[in-house]
Amino acid sequence: MEKQSIAVIKQLFESEKLDETYIKELKSDERKGVQKLIEQYERKKLKEKALEENFLRMSQYEQRSYANGCQYIAGMDEAGRGPLAGPVVAAAVILPRDFKLLGLNDSKQLNEETREKFFTIIKEKAVSYGISIIDNQKIDQVNIYEATKLAMFNTIRQLDPAPDHILIDAVSLNRLPCTSEAITKGDQKSISIAAASILAKVTRDNLMNDLDKEYPAYGFASNMGYGTKQHLDMLTEQGISPYHRKSYAPVRNAIK
Repeated sequence: MEKQSIAVIKQLFESEKLDETYIKELKSDERKGVQKLIEQYERKKLKEKALEENFLRMSQYEQRSYANGCQYIAGMDEAGRGPLAGPVVAAAVILPRDFKLLGLNDSKQLNEETREKFFTIIKEKAVSYGISIIDNQKIDQVNIYEATKLAMFNTIRQLDPAPDHILIDAVSLNRLPCTSEAITKGDQKSISIAAASILAKVTRDNLMNDLDKEYPAYGFASNMGYGTKQHLDMLTEQGISPYHRKSYAPVRNAIK
């Protein structure tokens, strides 16, 4: 039987129209181009297997809640507790039971392009989601911890249907309308919390990009309001903007 060209074999790999029997036969093909294609294919399969296993691991809290009779499980997370400027943003999301998004993880571990892509997918596929933004003035008024809790409670009220159980990244909340769990590093352990972390971070990053256009000197588009050297230098040189948190020491010290 005449060997197929490497270009044809490459197209078959890319279209995933090769079965394992044929791939096994290809391994005896001595052409370097064919062997390279096989190596790339096997690396891709190993990566997919690792993503599948990680997604399964991160679904354990949800699966346990389903087993306990819960139907609507919300994940909740926030973005922006540490920065010197801008709002704190919380998000909550209820994913469908059959939701699958390989690569879903803590938003900080994903690049910007992937976060934006997942942001759109999560909003489209979610049973329900809520996003709450608390500005720097409210943060200064009540402190960042209380502002974060306020944002989280606001997201819960946006969910329809209401959740039976809430998985929260690290923060313990009282007086919730249902049972809840505070999970340390939950955005790395729960797909629902990871999804919420993406909604919160992308929303906040977009807001900080807008603020950067208004006040470019502080570098908000790159530092997202965190206290980088360039940001601190600009605080010393130019003073504060209307979006800085005056209750934070580096900002308070820069008030002229």
